[in-house]
Amino acid sequence: MARRGAAVVTPEDYPTALGASSPTSITLLGHDLAADVMGEVGFGELAFWLATQRRASRGEVRVFEAVLAALADHGFTPTAIVTRLTYLSAPDSVQGALAAGLLGGGSRFLGVTEDCGRFLAGVLRERDPLPSDDAGWDALALETVTAWRESGRRVPGLGHHVHKDGDPRTPRLFEIAAEEGLFGPHLSLFAAVGRVHPRVLGRTLPLNGAGVCGAALADLGLPLELLRGFALLARTAGLIGQLAEELRHPVANEIFLSVDLNNRSVPPDPYGETHG
Repeated sequence: MARRGAAVVTPEDYPTALGASSPTSITLLGHDLAADVMGEVGFGELAFWLATQRRASRGEVRVFEAVLAALADHGFTPTAIVTRLTYLSAPDSVQGALAAGLLGGGSRFLGVTEDCGRFLAGVLRERDPLPSDDAGWDALALETVTAWRESGRRVPGLGHHVHKDGDPRTPRLFEIAAEEGLFGPHLSLFAAVGRVHPRVLGRTLPLNGAGVCGAALADLGLPLELLRGFALLARTAGLIGQLAEELRHPVANEIFLSVDLNNRSVPPDPYGETHG
């Protein structure tokens, strides 16, 4: 037997504050699922509750759901394309198509949400006390961006392949967080990075939506280790939408044929002879 705190845990003892069932009822987070949750709690609020095991305020729900909306779908991204192509290949496996899209959530798409949240949290962890005004935040951001540039690292949350002149999601999420009194240190530092980075990089890059979502989620106190999970939660809804549209207006076969009918044969290019 193992001992957890003052409680003795037997091999048959698996504590959870989440879902549990009996022959007559289902409880979730200490509440009756049918009576207290279904029809009473929105899905976004429930997702926050499940992750934190505490009820969110109305403002927190608004910011959290704004993040989910921001990340749900962004057009024919690789995650959307691979979902449609996988469904074309295996229409009997909706779960496979969705999983294929979600597996593409990495350092270039969706994963930036986690990367930016971790980046900002790492900077803040080393700074006590935190700045109290924009000038202080700008100084911290300038120091940080300079250090990252000198070490050859890219600052997470900077740049977008489409929104070269500004990602429309970013100012809107800033606005919502400010309205709800939830514009915390992660968003403050991220905004400062947006103001000062041209002085270091010599050019102006947009603060992207995935990055501001990571800052907002971190300010909500959500676990940094789960930030990518929330991005994937949002994108799941978008991928279902992609499949729904594929059923009505299919394009996956045209994408496949475009590659299949336009490939060209070239001589072998052995690895190591022309590559470092």
